[in-house]
Amino acid sequence: MMLFPTKHAIGLQSKDGLEVLIHVGVDTVQMNGEGFEAFVKQDDVIHAGDKLITFDRAKIKDANHPDTVIVVLTNSANFEKIEKAA
Repeated sequence: MMLFPTKHAIGLQSKDGLEVLIHVGVDTVQMNGEGFEAFVKQDDVIHAGDKLITFDRAKIKDANHPDTVIVVLTNSANFEKIEKAA
């Protein structure tokens, strides 16, 4: 698990190697962590249901940034098929 120092993004890797990036907001790195709280640390082992980060949508909007949450499979080309889990 990789947590960006500004807590606006987190990178995860599943046991089978799938890499997922969760990015909160657009250009929110400029907020330097203001409005973000992390419940995990760099290199923690996490499990389904663990609270990772929270964020204050109002602070993001007040900073004139979109509050869109982007989830990206960063290495999907390495997998023949990806299915949604139940």
